Amino acid sequence: MKEGILVASRSAWAKRLAGAALILLVLAISGWLAFARPDFESLGVYGYPGLFLIMAASSASIFVPLPGLATVVAAGSIANPFLVAIFGGMGSAIGEMTGYAAGYGGRSIIDDRNVRFLKYFERWLRSYGFLTLVVFAAVPNPFFDLAGVAAGSLGYPAKRFLFAVAIGKVLKCLLLAYLGKATLPFLLG
Repeated sequence: MKEGILVASRSAWAKRLAGAALILLVLAISGWLAFARPDFESLGVYGYPGLFLIMAASSASIFVPLPGLATVVAAGSIANPFLVAIFGGMGSAIGEMTGYAAGYGGRSIIDDRNVRFLKYFERWLRSYGFLTLVVFAAVPNPFFDLAGVAAGSLGYPAKRFLFAVAIGKVLKCLLLAYLGKATLPFLLG
């Protein structure tokens, strides 16, 4: 009997350690993106794949704003807005997985019964699930990182999270890319 308790204790400890390591990895990526300030402009010469990487990096930084949306508007003004939306939205969705991973890793550490935002967001996820994530991803707001962290900590399926976020991000990038295309004539004169 004592051996079963010891194994269960080791398993819980290992989950907490893995969760803490995942959170540290996400924070390290965010810190590097915030402080190293990689030269994203040089990725522009790579066209759509460069836009994908810029948007992935921009969305991967948790709680640190990087100029991803402005890049989509600028790219939409000179390139095919539909392709800008696809590459930008998919890159952004991949980058948002860092917030999800931080939440997933933190769920063994955080007691979600005492976090007010998690209770609120959990109610929305349980009631509207997929649609909640699509709408949160499609609306430009600085709080989407919290939605990703909450979805991860609540154990929302990662594939469904990525799919919902991809739809929302592509829709947002489509609107921004066409905004860039529409404003180009006004900017040029």
